[in-house]
Amino acid sequence: ASAGPKPTLLRLLVETAISGTDDEVPVLEREYVARLRDEPSAAGKLDIYVDAIASMQERLLPVYDLIQGAAGEDPLIAGVWRDLLKRRAKNMRLLTAELATTGSLRRGLSIEDAADDIWVLNSTEVYRLLVGERGWTLARYRRWLSSRLKLLVLDTASLTDRR
Repeated sequence: ASAGPKPTLLRLLVETAISGTDDEVPVLEREYVARLRDEPSAAGKLDIYVDAIASMQERLLPVYDLIQGAAGEDPLIAGVWRDLLKRRAKNMRLLTAELATTGSLRRGLSIEDAADDIWVLNSTEVYRLLVGERGWTLARYRRWLSSRLKLLVLDTASLTDRR
């Protein structure tokens, strides 16, 4: 009751799962975003991003499952789910714009299309399938996500694997 109505509580759960702390941290103030901006290569930026998102996925999965399950029963929670999807898509555009500053996006790939590619592959649903259902380790998931994102959105000259 002290946190507010269910949608407010669910949003707070998502924010703390993303930050890994008891506090909300706006996307542009997250530690990994600063490192990502300082990294000169697109491949390096994606490695930093993948490390961050993989850690978040472990924390987000139970919260996302809760929200998705309740969204069909409660229109307010369905609104929370739609907002989360829209916010993720917006954040992928920010990431892709950052990647574009390196000049390494695959030729002919728009920022919008690259953002959608990243949005799909880094989804909690894909994480659940690979780690939860297929039994992948977090390390294997990280390697897979990093390599697939690079293949999808970067030009071949920038595909040097930093790991």
